[in-house]
Amino acid sequence: MGALLWLLIPLVVGVAAGIWAWGTERRDPGPPNHDTWEDLDRYQRLRTVLSAEHRKTA
Repeated sequence: MGALLWLLIPLVVGVAAGIWAWGTERRDPGPPNHDTWEDLDRYQRLRTVLSAEHRKTA
């Protein structure tokens, strides 16, 4: 009976997650909205700033 109780825990967690998703209206989340070019620009700016800081302290 103890082994079946351990199987009940993931089942309860899954049902609770499903109820939470239904309550927050995340029934069909769809693909994430990523702006790849904006992320790339942000990354390049960060690299530039970090390399400038590294050169300044070296």
